[in-house]
Amino acid sequence: MLKQHLQFKLSQKLSPQQIQLMKLIQLPTQAFEQRLKQELGENPALETGKEETDSVDDPYDELYDNDESGDNETIDTEDINIDEYLSDDEIPDYRTKANNYSADDEEKNVPYAAGISFTQYLLNQLNTVYLNDEEWSIAEFLVGSVDESGYIRRPLSDILDDLAFTQNVYTEEKTIERVLKIVQNLDPPGVAARSLKESLVIQLERKHPTPKIELATTILDKSFDQFTKKHYKKLLQKHNISEEQLKDAISEIERLNPKPGGSYSGNNRMVEHVVPDFSIRIVDGELELSLNGRNAPELHVSREYSNMLKGYKEAKSKTKSQKDTVQFIKQKLDAAKWFIDAIRQRQQTLFVTMSAIMNYQEAYFLSGDERNLRPMILKDIADEIDMDVSTVSRVANSKYVDTPYGTKLIKEYFSESMKNDQGEDVSTKEIKKILETVIKEEPKKKPLTDDKLAAILKEKGYPIARRTVAKYREQLDIPVARLRKKI
Repeated sequence: MLKQHLQFKLSQKLSPQQIQLMKLIQLPTQAFEQRLKQELGENPALETGKEETDSVDDPYDELYDNDESGDNETIDTEDINIDEYLSDDEIPDYRTKANNYSADDEEKNVPYAAGISFTQYLLNQLNTVYLNDEEWSIAEFLVGSVDESGYIRRPLSDILDDLAFTQNVYTEEKTIERVLKIVQNLDPPGVAARSLKESLVIQLERKHPTPKIELATTILDKSFDQFTKKHYKKLLQKHNISEEQLKDAISEIERLNPKPGGSYSGNNRMVEHVVPDFSIRIVDGELELSLNGRNAPELHVSREYSNMLKGYKEAKSKTKSQKDTVQFIKQKLDAAKWFIDAIRQRQQTLFVTMSAIMNYQEAYFLSGDERNLRPMILKDIADEIDMDVSTVSRVANSKYVDTPYGTKLIKEYFSESMKNDQGEDVSTKEIKKILETVIKEEPKKKPLTDDKLAAILKEKGYPIARRTVAKYREQLDIPVARLRKKI
């Protein structure tokens, strides 16, 4: 039987301009500055706040100097409203100027030293070791196999095959093993190990031998699994040692570097410097919000380009050959005008959103106590400012706020709610903070299990299940009780 039915589907499509605005809102301060520089470079009709700017060489500057005779066809200019481009482009402050950043300040970019790669650092050391041609080829290949943490993760049998197929080096596994020992003598200590255990043992062997070092080496060599699982009673019995001796040996192991490659400064990993997008200060007992001044640039439409279009409109004779030029100018002016409006909307959206978040969490921002954080989801703020949840999400997920208690990602202030034993809604942030405090104060020799933690939280008025405690503990990056144990 054939059934027919009609289906009506309502869909809303965003315009390219709306999509671009959403992207601008999502950008944090540093990325926004890069986007601004890009737009200024691509659109000569857009200029910064200073009126006296260096003129940009433009291929259309000679538009009115060239007389193309014989081509006097006029074009319609009724659809071009010159006044739109000659309007006042002053941008209101919205209280967006940060107190510590003025319009005259220049951003100082500190260059990073180029340095050398970790691999090259190891090869430079290898050059000081006497090796024959075969050994050098093997050693060079082994160094190239060291990952960023300082380990060789691949089995020697695979390396043996790769040497034959890619380097045309035919050797034996025992030869690779011998050359590997040479590579493992390079700095930093523990590099080129095939496992954590091997790396730690290598590091201990490089130290001056003492009873503590020797015991630590023996524990790693003979009882590594029991050590990682913190089965201290078994270690005491197996090695026939006192608690004090075990404590000293563990102390030596804890001083070692589990990622020897990460200690090399020549990695030149770029450290991301957070630039706060907002600043919250307490002034006379009241919260005061400001938007970073770098998010509020002074932009205006180029007077030069506007005058070119105005001059064309007032000209008595207009040639057809000027049409493409005029359309180009109009396109650039339209783009400049839209970008300025988009920046204004971005400023307003950021400020209104953060202002709503600040007011919602007023008790926290006045005290700095995370237990005062109210349960807050994106929809709470979206309803407050009558905006879409996705817009609030774009602000919260990518922006930082400088507060008297440090600089934090805004999304950290959002949390789900749970009910306490009084039936009141409390933030999961509050519960996590209490959980963290309880674990911090627990007896180190006998850490609290998740069941016991759940019981303690219940006593404090937060009846949550053991599995929920485990989830919160993992989110706080706290290991299970057995791994928190101290001797």
